Amino acid sequence: MKKAPFLFALALATAQGAAFADSQAEHLGWNTSAELGAIATSGNTVGTSVTGKIDAKQELPNWSNEYVLDGYFKDEEVTHDNGVKERERSAQRFSASAKAGFKLLGDHDKAFVLGTMVNDRFGAYTHYSTIGIGYGTRLYDGTEHSVDVEIGPGYFSGLRPGGERESGPTVRGAAALKWKVSDTATLSETASVERGTSNIHSQSETALRTKINSTMQMKAAFSIRNDTDVPADKKNTDTQTSVTLVYSF
Repeated sequence: MKKAPFLFALALATAQGAAFADSQAEHLGWNTSAELGAIATSGNTVGTSVTGKIDAKQELPNWSNEYVLDGYFKDEEVTHDNGVKERERSAQRFSASAKAGFKLLGDHDKAFVLGTMVNDRFGAYTHYSTIGIGYGTRLYDGTEHSVDVEIGPGYFSGLRPGGERESGPTVRGAAALKWKVSDTATLSETASVERGTSNIHSQSETALRTKINSTMQMKAAFSIRNDTDVPADKKNTDTQTSVTLVYSF
Protein backbone atom coordinates (compact mmCIF):
# COMPACT_ATOMS: atom_id res chain seq x y z
CA MET A 1 0.00 0.00 0.00
CA LYS A 2 2.90 2.34 0.71
CA LYS A 3 3.95 2.02 -2.90
CA ALA A 4 0.66 3.48 -4.16
CA PRO A 5 1.57 7.19 -3.67
CA PHE A 6 4.96 6.61 -5.29
CA LEU A 7 3.45 4.80 -8.27
CA PHE A 8 0.81 7.53 -8.64
CA ALA A 9 3.50 10.26 -8.59
CA LEU A 10 5.58 8.33 -11.12
CA ALA A 11 2.59 7.92 -13.44
CA LEU A 12 1.73 11.62 -13.11
CA ALA A 13 5.33 12.66 -13.90
CA THR A 14 5.40 10.32 -16.89
CA ALA A 15 2.13 11.75 -18.21
CA GLN A 16 3.37 15.32 -17.74
CA GLY A 17 6.63 14.46 -19.51
CA ALA A 18 4.74 12.89 -22.40
CA ALA A 19 2.46 15.92 -22.65
CA PHE A 20 5.48 18.25 -22.73
CA ALA A 21 7.15 16.11 -25.39
CA ASP A 22 3.96 16.16 -27.47
CA SER A 23 3.60 19.95 -27.16
CA GLN A 24 7.27 20.39 -28.09
CA ALA A 25 6.87 18.04 -31.06
CA GLU A 26 4.02 20.19 -32.37
CA HIS A 27 6.49 23.05 -32.87
CA LEU A 28 9.18 20.96 -34.58
CA GLY A 29 9.63 20.82 -38.34
CA TRP A 30 9.50 23.44 -41.11
CA ASN A 31 7.60 26.72 -41.20
CA THR A 32 8.03 28.46 -44.57
CA SER A 33 6.54 31.63 -46.00
CA ALA A 34 6.81 33.14 -49.48
CA GLU A 35 5.83 36.72 -50.28
CA LEU A 36 5.51 38.57 -53.57
CA GLY A 37 4.56 42.07 -54.61
CA ALA A 38 4.62 43.79 -58.02
CA ILE A 39 3.74 47.17 -59.51
CA ALA A 40 3.42 47.86 -63.25
CA THR A 41 2.69 51.34 -64.64
CA SER A 42 1.89 52.54 -68.15
CA GLY A 43 0.95 55.79 -69.86
CA ASN A 44 2.98 58.86 -68.92
CA THR A 45 5.13 56.74 -66.60
CA VAL A 46 6.20 53.27 -67.68
CA GLY A 47 7.90 50.92 -65.28
CA THR A 48 7.85 47.66 -63.36
CA SER A 49 8.98 46.83 -59.83
CA VAL A 50 8.95 43.41 -58.17
CA THR A 51 9.82 42.42 -54.62
CA GLY A 52 9.87 38.89 -53.21
CA LYS A 53 11.08 36.92 -50.22
CA ILE A 54 11.27 33.31 -49.02
CA ASP A 55 11.74 32.71 -45.30
CA ALA A 56 12.18 29.10 -44.14
CA LYS A 57 12.46 28.26 -40.44
CA GLN A 58 13.41 24.80 -39.18
CA GLU A 59 12.84 23.74 -35.58
CA LEU A 60 14.70 20.70 -34.26
CA PRO A 61 14.97 19.44 -30.67
CA ASN A 62 18.35 21.16 -30.17
CA TRP A 63 18.60 23.50 -33.17
CA SER A 64 16.65 26.42 -34.57
CA ASN A 65 17.65 27.28 -38.16
CA GLU A 66 16.53 29.96 -40.61
CA TYR A 67 17.17 30.48 -44.33
CA VAL A 68 16.14 33.68 -46.13
CA LEU A 69 16.18 34.65 -49.82
CA ASP A 70 15.23 38.24 -50.67
CA GLY A 71 15.10 40.14 -53.97
CA TYR A 72 13.98 43.45 -55.44
CA PHE A 73 14.34 45.09 -58.84
CA LYS A 74 12.86 48.06 -60.67
CA ASP A 75 12.79 48.88 -64.40
CA GLU A 76 11.85 52.30 -65.77
CA GLU A 77 11.37 53.72 -69.24
CA VAL A 78 13.59 56.77 -69.80
CA THR A 79 13.73 59.21 -72.70
CA HIS A 80 17.20 60.27 -73.84
CA ASP A 81 18.13 63.68 -75.27
CA ASN A 82 17.78 62.32 -78.82
CA GLY A 83 14.18 61.28 -78.12
CA VAL A 84 14.90 57.55 -77.99
CA LYS A 85 13.04 55.68 -75.25
CA GLU A 86 14.39 52.57 -73.57
CA ARG A 87 13.91 50.64 -70.36
CA GLU A 88 16.68 50.84 -67.79
CA ARG A 89 17.27 48.99 -64.52
CA SER A 90 17.18 51.57 -61.71
CA ALA A 91 17.28 49.20 -58.70
CA GLN A 92 18.47 45.64 -58.20
CA ARG A 93 19.21 43.92 -54.93
CA PHE A 94 19.40 40.23 -54.01
CA SER A 95 20.41 38.74 -50.68
CA ALA A 96 20.68 35.33 -49.01
CA SER A 97 21.29 34.41 -45.40
CA ALA A 98 21.51 31.28 -43.27
CA LYS A 99 21.50 31.08 -39.48
CA ALA A 100 22.00 27.98 -37.34
CA GLY A 101 21.12 28.43 -33.66
CA PHE A 102 21.95 25.89 -30.94
CA LYS A 103 19.41 25.95 -28.10
CA LEU A 104 20.96 26.50 -24.70
CA LEU A 105 18.69 26.85 -21.64
CA GLY A 106 15.48 27.05 -23.66
CA ASP A 107 13.95 27.56 -27.09
CA HIS A 108 14.73 31.29 -27.02
CA ASP A 109 18.32 31.15 -25.68
CA LYS A 110 20.66 30.32 -28.53
CA ALA A 111 24.28 30.43 -29.61
CA PHE A 112 24.23 30.96 -33.36
CA VAL A 113 26.32 31.11 -36.53
CA LEU A 114 25.15 33.54 -39.24
CA GLY A 115 26.25 33.96 -42.85
CA THR A 116 24.94 36.54 -45.34
CA MET A 117 25.59 37.46 -48.97
CA VAL A 118 24.27 40.62 -50.67
CA ASN A 119 24.39 41.67 -54.32
CA ASP A 120 23.30 45.31 -54.69
CA ARG A 121 23.93 46.75 -58.13
CA PHE A 122 23.27 50.35 -57.05
CA GLY A 123 24.30 50.20 -53.38
CA ALA A 124 27.26 51.45 -51.37
CA TYR A 125 28.71 47.93 -51.83
CA THR A 126 27.91 46.02 -55.00
CA HIS A 127 28.86 42.77 -53.25
CA TYR A 128 28.86 42.23 -49.50
CA SER A 129 29.26 39.08 -47.41
CA THR A 130 29.56 38.47 -43.68
CA ILE A 131 29.99 35.57 -41.29
CA GLY A 132 29.55 35.83 -37.57
CA ILE A 133 28.75 34.14 -34.29
CA GLY A 134 26.71 35.38 -31.37
CA TYR A 135 24.15 34.91 -28.65
CA GLY A 136 20.41 35.52 -28.87
CA THR A 137 17.72 35.57 -26.20
CA ARG A 138 14.13 36.69 -25.60
CA LEU A 139 13.99 39.68 -23.27
CA TYR A 140 10.23 39.70 -22.98
CA ASP A 141 7.69 36.99 -23.71
CA GLY A 142 4.05 37.95 -23.20
CA THR A 143 0.74 36.78 -24.58
CA GLU A 144 0.63 39.65 -27.10
CA HIS A 145 4.19 41.04 -27.13
CA SER A 146 7.67 39.59 -27.50
CA VAL A 147 11.15 41.13 -27.77
CA ASP A 148 14.20 39.20 -29.04
CA VAL A 149 17.79 40.48 -29.16
CA GLU A 150 21.09 39.24 -30.64
CA ILE A 151 24.71 40.34 -30.38
CA GLY A 152 28.03 38.98 -31.59
CA PRO A 153 31.26 39.54 -33.55
CA GLY A 154 31.90 38.71 -37.19
CA TYR A 155 33.94 39.36 -40.30
CA PHE A 156 32.95 41.07 -43.55
CA SER A 157 34.20 41.36 -47.13
CA GLY A 158 32.83 44.00 -49.50
CA LEU A 159 33.34 45.34 -53.02
CA ARG A 160 32.75 49.03 -53.72
CA PRO A 161 31.21 50.26 -57.02
CA GLY A 162 34.63 51.60 -58.05
CA GLY A 163 36.29 48.20 -57.61
CA GLU A 164 37.89 48.78 -54.19
CA ARG A 165 37.75 45.81 -51.84
CA GLU A 166 37.32 46.12 -48.09
CA SER A 167 37.36 43.55 -45.31
CA GLY A 168 37.69 43.41 -41.57
CA PRO A 169 36.04 42.55 -38.24
CA THR A 170 32.49 43.61 -37.36
CA VAL A 171 30.21 43.77 -34.35
CA ARG A 172 26.52 43.11 -34.94
CA GLY A 173 23.47 43.77 -32.81
CA ALA A 174 19.85 43.01 -33.71
CA ALA A 175 16.39 43.22 -32.16
CA ALA A 176 12.92 42.01 -33.14
CA LEU A 177 9.59 43.14 -31.67
CA LYS A 178 6.27 41.38 -32.32
CA TRP A 179 2.90 42.70 -31.22
CA LYS A 180 -0.34 40.80 -31.72
CA VAL A 181 -2.70 43.68 -32.41
CA SER A 182 -5.75 41.43 -32.83
CA ASP A 183 -6.64 37.85 -33.73
CA THR A 184 -6.04 38.68 -37.41
CA ALA A 185 -3.31 41.38 -37.33
CA THR A 186 0.32 41.41 -36.17
CA LEU A 187 2.74 44.34 -36.06
CA SER A 188 6.48 43.63 -36.21
CA GLU A 189 9.64 45.70 -36.03
CA THR A 190 13.09 44.29 -36.84
CA ALA A 191 16.37 46.22 -36.74
CA SER A 192 20.06 45.37 -37.01
CA VAL A 193 23.28 47.39 -36.82
CA GLU A 194 26.62 46.09 -38.08
CA ARG A 195 29.73 48.15 -37.35
CA GLY A 196 32.78 47.49 -39.52
CA THR A 197 36.20 49.06 -39.87
CA SER A 198 35.05 52.00 -42.00
CA ASN A 199 31.27 51.73 -42.27
CA ILE A 200 28.21 51.26 -40.08
CA HIS A 201 25.45 49.40 -41.87
CA SER A 202 21.96 49.43 -40.37
CA GLN A 203 18.59 48.25 -41.58
CA SER A 204 15.08 48.03 -40.20
CA GLU A 205 11.61 46.94 -41.26
CA THR A 206 8.24 47.91 -39.83
CA ALA A 207 5.49 45.58 -41.05
CA LEU A 208 1.79 44.98 -40.46
CA ARG A 209 0.41 41.55 -41.39
CA THR A 210 -3.31 40.87 -41.72
CA LYS A 211 -4.75 37.38 -42.15
CA ILE A 212 -6.84 36.68 -45.23
CA ASN A 213 -7.32 33.00 -44.44
CA SER A 214 -5.39 30.20 -42.72
CA THR A 215 -2.48 30.35 -45.21
CA MET A 216 -2.64 33.80 -46.86
CA GLN A 217 -1.75 37.18 -45.38
CA MET A 218 -1.52 40.76 -46.61
CA LYS A 219 1.66 42.55 -45.56
CA ALA A 220 2.34 46.29 -45.64
CA ALA A 221 5.96 47.18 -44.83
CA PHE A 222 8.35 50.10 -44.68
CA SER A 223 12.09 49.32 -44.69
CA ILE A 224 15.19 51.50 -44.29
CA ARG A 225 18.83 50.73 -45.12
CA ASN A 226 21.64 53.09 -44.17
CA ASP A 227 25.42 53.16 -44.69
CA THR A 228 27.54 55.85 -43.06
CA ASP A 229 30.38 55.64 -45.62
CA VAL A 230 29.20 55.81 -49.26
CA PRO A 231 30.68 57.06 -52.57
CA ALA A 232 30.12 60.72 -53.49
CA ASP A 233 27.39 59.85 -56.02
CA LYS A 234 25.43 57.67 -53.58
CA LYS A 235 22.95 58.53 -50.85
CA ASN A 236 23.39 57.20 -47.34
CA THR A 237 19.80 55.99 -46.92
CA ASP A 238 17.51 53.84 -49.07
CA THR A 239 13.85 53.31 -48.20
CA GLN A 240 11.22 50.98 -49.59
CA THR A 241 7.47 50.85 -49.07
CA SER A 242 5.75 47.65 -50.17
CA VAL A 243 2.47 45.77 -50.08
CA THR A 244 2.82 42.03 -50.62
CA LEU A 245 0.87 38.80 -50.40
CA VAL A 246 2.36 36.20 -48.05
CA TYR A 247 1.68 32.48 -48.40
CA SER A 248 2.63 30.22 -45.48
CA PHE A 249 3.11 26.48 -45.76
